[in-house]
Amino acid sequence: MSPTPKRRLHAPQAQAVTFVELFFDLVFVFAVTQVTSLTAANLTWTGIARSLLLFWLIWWAWTQFTWTLNPADTNHDAVRIVTLVATGAAFLMAASATRAFGDEVFWFVIPYLVVRLLGLGLQVRIDYERGGTSQGTVFRWAALSLVGLALVLLGGCVDPPARNWIWLAAIAADLFAAARGGAGQEWDIAPAHFSERHGLFVIIALGESLIVAAAAVSAEPRTGALIVDVIAALVVAGLLWWTYFGWLKEGLEHGLASTDPTEVGAVARDAFSLGHFPLVCVIIAFAVALEEIVHHPAHVPPGKVVAALGVAATLFVGFSAFAYWRASGRVLVARLVTVAVTMVGLVAVSSLEPASQLAVLAAGLFAIVLLEGHGPAANRDAHGGVDATDGDLPLTDD
Repeated sequence: MSPTPKRRLHAPQAQAVTFVELFFDLVFVFAVTQVTSLTAANLTWTGIARSLLLFWLIWWAWTQFTWTLNPADTNHDAVRIVTLVATGAAFLMAASATRAFGDEVFWFVIPYLVVRLLGLGLQVRIDYERGGTSQGTVFRWAALSLVGLALVLLGGCVDPPARNWIWLAAIAADLFAAARGGAGQEWDIAPAHFSERHGLFVIIALGESLIVAAAAVSAEPRTGALIVDVIAALVVAGLLWWTYFGWLKEGLEHGLASTDPTEVGAVARDAFSLGHFPLVCVIIAFAVALEEIVHHPAHVPPGKVVAALGVAATLFVGFSAFAYWRASGRVLVARLVTVAVTMVGLVAVSSLEPASQLAVLAAGLFAIVLLEGHGPAANRDAHGGVDATDGDLPLTDD
């Protein structure tokens, strides 16, 4: 009787997102709330730059593990154990995020390194099982990524502002590793799973932004101005959701699935790992602005709050369009023009109370939803959708 074959870490076929991945994601979204709190408490150019620097490190740890688990059999006990250990380390990292620029920096750095190293190690092992002509692609990327990890550790050994510059160099090293590690090679990516993971992170982050605002609302006296601002904010959040999940998420997935195998890695990197970073950043900016608004619902908000609202809407819409362009080669002209007009309107009402500014944002986002309908024709045809205004411009022959 022949022995039972050893179960592989590599999934035998593409999987849907599993609960162990959602558990992992929830801890990272807690880190988003920590960065939100840090930004709200230091709403200066220096404070914002530090928050961006910190959140990039957190985001890169999450997105790296997303690449790791994409081809993995997440029902395999070994994969689950590694993911749960990484989840525990990520929890400590997230809980220590606000200490990253202080004397207790290693409470952030050490668990951060643990998460990254666990992900890299597991991904190399899975890629080794896969074999094939592109075997070694992940190993090269992992080896180059060690440079960035060493710089994060080095940054923890010095005080700011030197730490800030060293961590900025770590980001540059990570980007170089992502650009050169597997250039021109076939990456082992399941498009549906990859798109779903990023979509779930966006929706959970949106929900967390409302939780931050709700926590502020709970401590405020109930007034007419507060109720109006809260309703307007909820409408804006719902429309932000619609501009991404109405059709674009499926469009991104279809674009990635249609990409040439040798280009899948680069497209996934640009449209998701890089293109979605600003999306989550602007959710943080939106949460910070909402928290300030609900504390002073009847007052004209300071310029930095109006700027946070404008930047949030512009970057969310703009980088969602970038991600779609990178995945499909099509420019969402209606989306970009509408958000530009909306920003002009926001400037025009910047001296009014918050409800007016939120109303302008809602009107602009609603216009995008109406103009795009169910998405570009190429995307609708692929999913059996109905006709609607295209609002896009192809940059490729299709």
